[in-house]
Amino acid sequence: MDPIRLAEKVVDSMYNNDPFSKWLGIERIEDGAGISVLRMTVNKEMLNGFGIAHGGITYSLADSALAFASNSHGKKCVSIETAISHLTAVKEGDILTARAVEKNCSNKIALYEVDVTNQNGKLVASFRGTVYRTSQEWDVK
Repeated sequence: MDPIRLAEKVVDSMYNNDPFSKWLGIERIEDGAGISVLRMTVNKEMLNGFGIAHGGITYSLADSALAFASNSHGKKCVSIETAISHLTAVKEGDILTARAVEKNCSNKIALYEVDVTNQNGKLVASFRGTVYRTSQEWDVK
């Protein structure tokens, strides 16, 4: 199967069974082999006591992008280590885009970097994730 078509089918299967990503309002912009681009709008329920987005919001968006990008090759992957740097305050109404890019992929371990930007293209968070690539394949035809 074509790598882009495989990625789309895997991410379709994942997203369709992912109530959390749907609850966040995540929209899939691009699915590809080793990449994922997602978008969402920050709403009032996502704000913390300072009136800015809770750090878990950008983390969750980036984590979803990591999951979709890493599983896109057809092998089931799970994260084993992640880290995020919050660089700019995110506010209600901001439109966030997460772009996950594969940096290294071996038989068992893969590394991804995810940039989260706002509607002005400003980098608001930088996320890095390492995944374990299991021997299980996604059953997509």
